[in-house]
Amino acid sequence: MTNVTSLLVNGAAHACDAAADRTLLSVLRDDLALTGTKYGCGEGQCGACTVLLDGVPVRSCMTAVGTVGPQKITTIEGLEHDGRLHPLQESLIEAGTFQCAYCASGMIMSGVALLAKNPRPTDEEIVRFMDGNVCRCGVYPRILAAIKRAAKAMNGGTA
Repeated sequence: MTNVTSLLVNGAAHACDAAADRTLLSVLRDDLALTGTKYGCGEGQCGACTVLLDGVPVRSCMTAVGTVGPQKITTIEGLEHDGRLHPLQESLIEAGTFQCAYCASGMIMSGVALLAKNPRPTDEEIVRFMDGNVCRCGVYPRILAAIKRAAKAMNGGTA
């Protein structure tokens, strides 16, 4: 099996030398030192390891790096631009959403994908899209409110 020698992460090409069957999560964390993406359950069930591949949320703990190819990978580190956080990150911080914050990067990445796909989601659409991202602290109402607040901010203050 051929090794993966380059990945497009957060808008930049990154050299690597990773066996194709390694998980994307392990390559991001161990080889590229992008540790914002967390290892949670290791079975793709909790969402802590969520990253975006060409804008689509995937569980990096279950994604073989050899299947990524030329797709654009976005991690939590790639959301900040010119010193500004993504509006969803700002909203989640303002809402005091996370207690332990272990789920934070996965929640944020899934939420960013949702808002890119649906800029004005209903409560039901948010809940359905975010299903599979587990928060052990149980602050789901705050997460829901923060996503709605970010959607409003991203739409010029209108819901």
